[in-house]
Amino acid sequence: MASAVPPAASTQPNLPSGIAVLRTIPYAFILPEIFCGTWVWILVAATTVSNPLEQGWVMYVSLSSCLLSLLLLVGYIIGFHKNSENWKVMDSLYHGATAILYLSAAALQANATIEASRTDTVIHYHLNCAATLFAFITTFLYILHAFRIYYQ
Repeated sequence: MASAVPPAASTQPNLPSGIAVLRTIPYAFILPEIFCGTWVWILVAATTVSNPLEQGWVMYVSLSSCLLSLLLLVGYIIGFHKNSENWKVMDSLYHGATAILYLSAAALQANATIEASRTDTVIHYHLNCAATLFAFITTFLYILHAFRIYYQ
């Protein structure tokens, strides 16, 4: 008589590889994170830096996060993770920490925008506004990715 016990569920995380990364949530957030983070970097670089310490931190966070996210995306695409549970934990920790860093950078960029409204030209003020908007959007994307990978 056949047993009515269902087969045991696999405990492997089933992480995507190749082009499937771009079609699977939350991994599909990596490309918009890179895109929006790059815009933060470009827009801050295009303005006159009114407060070098604040906007230097924004530049550091945006540039380093873009590069690390790009490396993570390449790692997923080539299948470097080998479906390891540790890779999933590392991904969640990276995106959570980066979300916190980006939130601090977005707040500092918002402060730099307020200061720029008093002293800079209209075009530099608008560039700072756009950089602030993209910084908060990028922060939101990193938060979404961190929570979605954690609760997956």
